[in-house]
Amino acid sequence: MDFAQSSAIVSGGAGGLGGATLRRLVELGVGVVVFEPDGARASALARELGDRVVALEGDHNNDQDIAAAIAAARKLGVFSINVNSAGVSIPTPVTADIEGAPHDMQVFRSMIDLHLMGPFNMSRLCAAAFASNAPDADGQRGVIINTSSTAAFDGQPNQVAYAAAKAGIAGMTLAMARDLAAIGVRSCAIAPGPIWTPRLAGASDELKAELVRNIAFPKRFGRAEEFASLVEAILRTPFLNGQTIRLDGALSTPLTPMRPPAREG
Repeated sequence: MDFAQSSAIVSGGAGGLGGATLRRLVELGVGVVVFEPDGARASALARELGDRVVALEGDHNNDQDIAAAIAAARKLGVFSINVNSAGVSIPTPVTADIEGAPHDMQVFRSMIDLHLMGPFNMSRLCAAAFASNAPDADGQRGVIINTSSTAAFDGQPNQVAYAAAKAGIAGMTLAMARDLAAIGVRSCAIAPGPIWTPRLAGASDELKAELVRNIAFPKRFGRAEEFASLVEAILRTPFLNGQTIRLDGALSTPLTPMRPPAREG
């Protein structure tokens, strides 16, 4: 892949993982569309990074918004990279509580819409756009990288909606790669463990200490730049396809409360 001639869409591109990925792509010479529901944050990042970065406010479940992002990416180069890393604070209801109250279905739907439906919608429309690219020496026309999570494999209490969505990302990755082989498009996913982002920074000290305790090595939180490095490695390795790659310091995840206990009194 000729990075200097290529362009990308990074959804959630003004967030922790997306922002680090976007910066790395710009360093490689890729033109990038910051596709982000927070238009002000996207615009600030585009101003900082220069004229090879375009900000576009949009929703990854809206086909017209995605079409506008694809059109913008095509003006920056050969549109051939899509990285999906959007995410928000995770609600923490249980499936049913001791008083018999069930999980709110709207919360469940919103988590699935954001973390599974949206990335799939981006993937299908970007892959369709890649199909018209001229193939490289390997026959490759594009690469899609979605964001799963270790929660896909080690779901915790109070995480059922998020875990279901991230398991869906992991489950669709190989099937998508096999679907898209005919048009020369690769599909991979990254399943991060605890990565230091603004969202994690806002967690309780108790939860942060517990998460680090479960990491084998190195004994620290992951860095968003390490996520970006793995994105780059996937892009540079054409034989890497259909894989969900854990990025977690050999994390072992025992039962871990994902919200602080209720205070007494």
